[in-house]
Amino acid sequence: MGGSLPLTTTPRPGTRWGQERRLEFIDYRLRWDGHINRSDLTAFFGISIPQASLDLSEYTKRAPGNLEYDTSTKVYRASLSFEAAFATSALERYLDDLLRVAINPEIPYGSFLGWHPSVATVPRPWRRLDAETVIEVVRAIRDGRALNVRYQSFSGPEPSARALTPHALVSDGYRWHMRAYCHKREEFRDFLLSRILEIEGSEADQDRSRDDVEWHNMVRLVLAPHPKLEGTHRAVIELDYGMNDGECALECRQALLFYVLQQLGLSDEDSSKSAQAQQITLKNRGELAEFLPKTKHR
Repeated sequence: MGGSLPLTTTPRPGTRWGQERRLEFIDYRLRWDGHINRSDLTAFFGISIPQASLDLSEYTKRAPGNLEYDTSTKVYRASLSFEAAFATSALERYLDDLLRVAINPEIPYGSFLGWHPSVATVPRPWRRLDAETVIEVVRAIRDGRALNVRYQSFSGPEPSARALTPHALVSDGYRWHMRAYCHKREEFRDFLLSRILEIEGSEADQDRSRDDVEWHNMVRLVLAPHPKLEGTHRAVIELDYGMNDGECALECRQALLFYVLQQLGLSDEDSSKSAQAQQITLKNRGELAEFLPKTKHR
């Protein structure tokens, strides 16, 4: 199953978004369940059988050859030549839907999942987050305002008062922080949302995001198998990371380089880990020297 058809989630002229959403649903179920019938549409969207038939007919026009009607079971099946017609059927979307179910199956996220395998995630401690704090930060980003906060940094023994103008939210997979201009330090920094003890108010400021050089500067990391790995071990790592000619590259914002290196276990150049434990190395560390984080803790 691949996808060479034009990918789109934008309604075509003259098409109601409601039907466009249902066509995405058909495409998703065909790709990941391998089949669909009219009752799937009527149950999920609360539409009539005739409307479901019209939707299937419209899908056939949009993606000819994608489905076949099985007269013995009276269901529509994905053909052997099926090609996803919508971006919402992408692998990343499907895996994201599975993760949401694994995290909390009781919350209706509105995914298109039908039957799905059991899925679990590795448990981790939940960082303290206050909903009202997040709301205030989001509003400050939207309105270009500075927040007056009491913030507990890792380096300071006591909370400090700061005026922060945030312009983005970031998740490193474990923690949420905001990228903000610190009026006290007169520079852009990362501030963990869980360490904001209190927001004491806000004041008018301006959109400072364009001045955050580290945020806009993209850096390229070149990864390679650990130089002490040989033979099968090296080949396995190249396979895991989809490497070509023994390396692969990824780009990230300079402001996020600290978190990328931390998660890859590449923060230290001279790691005490064995080659089997470390597995990869940062091949172009020298080129990135000026961008590498100056501290190991945040």
